Amino acid sequence: EVQLVESGGGSVQPGGSLRLSCAASGFTFDDYVLSWVRQAPEKGLEWVSSIYSYHGDIHYADSVKGRFTISTDDAKITLFLQMDNLKPEDTAVYYCAAVHLGRYLGTSWYGGSTKDEYDTWGQGTQVTVSS
Repeated sequence: EVQLVESGGGSVQPGGSLRLSCAASGFTFDDYVLSWVRQAPEKGLEWVSSIYSYHGDIHYADSVKGRFTISTDDAKITLFLQMDNLKPEDTAVYYCAAVHLGRYLGTSWYGGSTKDEYDTWGQGTQVTVSS
């Protein structure tokens, strides 16, 4: 069974940093696109970042580019999101999500903001940025 479990959320002041983790089981990272997607209070889902573990291709939303870094561990069982220079508008529940590479093979898709675009989601972790 494919499972994703996020951790590392919390409260931080503007300008601070947090590192989110997503522990994966039941699948091989190299066969999947791994993403972080967030949902701010009373707003829809927003795609944040994706990584193709197989070849290292990485994409970021403009809103986080230069501040957030997506990565995996060497064992390829944990996904990370390093978040620096956090802003109040980063406050959201952050989800990790995975979709098999074959689903979008031959397309330019590299991340999305709807649940149907992914095969598996974690339960989410809350990030609050406030002074």
